[in-house]
Amino acid sequence: MRTFYTPSNSSTITGFVLLGFPSPREGQILLFVLFSAVYLLTLMGNASIICAVCWDQRLHTPMYILLANFSFLEIWYVTSTVPNMLVNFLSDSKVISFSGCFLQFYFFFSLGSTECFFLAVMAFDRYLAICRPLHYPSIMTRRLCTNLIISCWVLGFLWFPVPITIISQMSFCGSRIIDHFLCDPGPLLALSCTSDPVVELASSTLSSLILFTPFVFIMGSYALVLRAVLKVPSAAGRQKAFSTCGSHLAVVSLFYGSVMVMYVSPTSEHEARMQKIVTLFYSVITPLINPIIYSLRNKDMKCAMKKLLRK
Repeated sequence: MRTFYTPSNSSTITGFVLLGFPSPREGQILLFVLFSAVYLLTLMGNASIICAVCWDQRLHTPMYILLANFSFLEIWYVTSTVPNMLVNFLSDSKVISFSGCFLQFYFFFSLGSTECFFLAVMAFDRYLAICRPLHYPSIMTRRLCTNLIISCWVLGFLWFPVPITIISQMSFCGSRIIDHFLCDPGPLLALSCTSDPVVELASSTLSSLILFTPFVFIMGSYALVLRAVLKVPSAAGRQKAFSTCGSHLAVVSLFYGSVMVMYVSPTSEHEARMQKIVTLFYSVITPLINPIIYSLRNKDMKCAMKKLLRK
């Protein structure tokens, strides 16, 4: 295997070197086949949910409209990283251009921010459906649902342009090797010629706000849902209420559970490897699992999927 990661080679490049998952050539080909299959299954699973919601009139409700938009988001979220990763598996240089690196940085974090907002909106929808069932149709109208969806996309893509622009104006020295499979702010800031605590603090603050503000809102919504469900006299009623929230809670747990590891994992010599594994989980594996969770735990979605498969 070529030593593409040596400083003597990387010092002449105009972009960055994404190490990804270093292994012999045979291992790189095996990873290419594996992640190609994961990527195709992710596209098929999320596209199936979108098609099922579009074709089944019974699913033209705010809950499923939000789910279809969430699946559309997941398709682009995984596309922001996996295609470039697949190219790198077959490449000897592992080089990504300067503009390509920061474009990936922008789209990956903007789509991730949008996902946080979508998870919060979906929790709000479940809160209204369970805690305010009589007022739900008058509150969660088609117009409000549309406005919430648009707000998620706009806020998500307006969250990171300023810090990304500032980081892109910094000077980068040394080998320009990023021990990751994507352009992450941590390794990028570590490659800057001069340390800028203000930029580092701003980047960390914005990342924390976008993660924990929706998370607190989600937990608050489900605390109110839990209180309302526990007041339901019948066990069947409680089970039905919990079943409408189970899929969303599972998705929230997968996404935020893996992201939280990034903040609580101790610093060690294996930190870079741990960051790659955790990032891989919430950016690639979670979008693959989400359609399975929503399909298996929802009767209406299962019926719509069966109709879709028959067609």
